[in-house]
Amino acid sequence: MPTLDLTFVRSQFPAFSEPTLRNTVFCENAGGSYTAGTVIDRLGEYYRRLKVQPYYAYPAAEEAGQWMDAAYAALAPYLGVTADHLHFGPSTSQNTYVLAQAFRALLQPGDEIIVTNQDHEANSGAWRRLAGFGIAVREWRVDPASGLLDPDALVALLTERTRLVAFPHCSNLLAHLNPVQRICGLLREAGVISVVDGVSYAPHGLPDVAALGADLYLFSLYKTFGPHQGLMVVRPALAGRLANQGHGFNAGQPRKRLVPAGADHAQVAAARGVAEYFEALDVHHGGGDVAGRPARVRALLHQADQDLMQPFLDWLDSRPDVRLLGPRQAAKRAPTFALATDVEPATLIPRLAAEGVLAGAGNFYAVRLLDAMGLSAARGVLRLSLVHYNTPQDVARLIAALDKLL
Repeated sequence: MPTLDLTFVRSQFPAFSEPTLRNTVFCENAGGSYTAGTVIDRLGEYYRRLKVQPYYAYPAAEEAGQWMDAAYAALAPYLGVTADHLHFGPSTSQNTYVLAQAFRALLQPGDEIIVTNQDHEANSGAWRRLAGFGIAVREWRVDPASGLLDPDALVALLTERTRLVAFPHCSNLLAHLNPVQRICGLLREAGVISVVDGVSYAPHGLPDVAALGADLYLFSLYKTFGPHQGLMVVRPALAGRLANQGHGFNAGQPRKRLVPAGADHAQVAAARGVAEYFEALDVHHGGGDVAGRPARVRALLHQADQDLMQPFLDWLDSRPDVRLLGPRQAAKRAPTFALATDVEPATLIPRLAAEGVLAGAGNFYAVRLLDAMGLSAARGVLRLSLVHYNTPQDVARLIAALDKLL
């Protein structure tokens, strides 16, 4: 596998040239990554030339619709599916809420759904609200010491009335990689629908959703170098069974059934730029057949993550005063690090910023997880999150700043 050319990578992100961001270490990628230049260019051009109602029979409208269609077609291969699986919406939180309402038509009083206390609230709270309609909500709970989910404990929760299980690909605090393929396989055998929150995983390589076996997979494009949109991957047969959440007269249009307000035309069109960035990344690093591109890009990003993580994990081994949430083995996690520190986490943010390190602190909407692990959600944790465009020098500078301040 080629070594990631960070000079090339960083040249694809205009943020690194901005005066307010230049010479800083961006460590809050889990809150939203920098946007690829290909996305920014497409968004700007769309607003300049194509900001009309798409799909009408005149040139600008026809081209606007073609740009939107191209985004579906370009992103689908990176997710291992066809374009009819994709549904854009305003954010993953809003998309999940709409999905929960759509599922109400499939559920009867007494039916059961299972959620976790490891999730970001978006993939938990919306489903829990269905209890108000007579749906039984059961909780797949983490181990209080490690914060991890045990698939065997899930099996023990399944009954003949279980209809759906919602769980994360990886937690936005623990960053532990849950065995999604195994879990989805267990659920499929039991006739249970799987809903996977991939928000904290997708920035590290868009997954092959078909290979994972998930019925629904959700993530945020603004955390995967794209525009501020959420993306749902839904099996078409299942999408057709869900209650229409759009206008009644649009029930026969699959792309409108799960997006009540309709698509944001410009941002959907700009999302093609994410795939264009991945294409440029692959070509620059040797490329090959187009069919193999998604797997090569995924492998390239995963290796970059591993290389970034290990020095930071080694440093943590030397700091018994800092508690890392989640596993200490790079192969078992994503490069998002939630740290429980003696120093008040919120006070560290301006001090880190003074050292040129941009980070975040808080509970990050994972209140249930922090409570389960005996940590104060009000106090929160320090969160440091890296992606492939971060550099070894970034990690060294981060470590030096933490050594100085902790």
